[in-house]
Amino acid sequence: MGDHQPSRDPADEDGKPRRRRRGRRIALWLGVPLALLLGAGAYVYLELDGNIRSSPLFSGSGSQAPETKDAAGRSPENILVIGSDTRNTAADCAIGGDCGPGANADVEMLVHLAANRTNATVLSIPRDLVLDLPGCTDPRTGQLHPGTGPALITSSLQYGPGCTVAAVHQLTGITIDHFMMIDFAGVVNMSDAVGGVRVCVDNNVYDPDSHLKLTAGTHTLQGLAALEFLRTRHGFGDGSDLGREDAQHVFLSAMIQKLRSAGTLTNPGTLYALANAATKSLTVDPGLNGLADLAELAAQLNDVPTNKITFLTTPNSPYNGQDPVFAQDLVLAPEATAVFRAIQGDQSFSGGGTPAATAADAVKAAAPRSAGNGGGSSTGPTTAPGGANPLNAGSAPGCAKVSTEDTTPFGSPIEAFAQNPDVPNSAP
Repeated sequence: MGDHQPSRDPADEDGKPRRRRRGRRIALWLGVPLALLLGAGAYVYLELDGNIRSSPLFSGSGSQAPETKDAAGRSPENILVIGSDTRNTAADCAIGGDCGPGANADVEMLVHLAANRTNATVLSIPRDLVLDLPGCTDPRTGQLHPGTGPALITSSLQYGPGCTVAAVHQLTGITIDHFMMIDFAGVVNMSDAVGGVRVCVDNNVYDPDSHLKLTAGTHTLQGLAALEFLRTRHGFGDGSDLGREDAQHVFLSAMIQKLRSAGTLTNPGTLYALANAATKSLTVDPGLNGLADLAELAAQLNDVPTNKITFLTTPNSPYNGQDPVFAQDLVLAPEATAVFRAIQGDQSFSGGGTPAATAADAVKAAAPRSAGNGGGSSTGPTTAPGGANPLNAGSAPGCAKVSTEDTTPFGSPIEAFAQNPDVPNSAP
């Protein structure tokens, strides 16, 4: 949890090979089977352990305070799960989008594991939040890149994951103990390894950008279809990044339940395929740079009841500054401070005592509301059609709400579906 420097690119910089910057929020929960594989033999252990790459944790010019222990001397754990849009390998480039060097933090999810390990909170941080980026050090040259501002938090990854950690810490005041990243190809391979993830959409949807095309109802997403769902930015909610985050929560809830379902974690072949795909695509900080470290964290996460895992989106409002460059972007809403403080204070959002009630009140104070320019203000938990809560892993994942806004060249994603009958569906 000390102050570390980040890595900007695939080059080695701390004596240990590291993976390319990237990640998806499901990386954290895919560590669950690693504990079970520790007894599979030295060869398997060494192979999986050798897959993992590391990069330093923190590159900001300041530092992080140590975690506050509870009365029993236990500390919470905060893990930042970073998703990168980099496509600098053949496998990632083939999936689509811009190819070449460079990366942005496409997804940022802060996972808070309570000190007593009885509950967890997953806080999504919109990639389009505007803030003053902290100064960060380039580990290859030792050059300090001075802080810039205003800028989008997604751009912090240009200076490595340690800079994204520093940016999230500066934004929230929360100490980040670890980070995890996973690449696009890894998402495809892991969804294949578990036999697909079952999700629901409440209407026909087609997003020409991500290429996701699904009929209304339930589908099992594997491989590229899973990635299309996770990347869809113009298909859900109000057609913005906030709608995508709600859909990602639906996917993650379903993924957690699939991992914990009978048969998924008891099949050695499935376990090996899943762990191999996860570790090959994983970049972590030095504190998690080994199969044993990941397995220990996975075991603690696996002890948290699914009905005590709460998914939230950082309260936000449309940008109201003078720079037209950020006209479509977001800033923190005043209610965000209460949410950050609740997490800093190790308060549960899932019920079970006065601290949980305090945390829940912080969320209720920031009711979701819409705004112009495709932006909005959002927090969670939110409610899906039919009253199900898709953001609570203990309940049915519910249906992702398809956008009715004109967010594609064909109008709404529903209209785009009707106007493109020749485009094949992503999944049956």
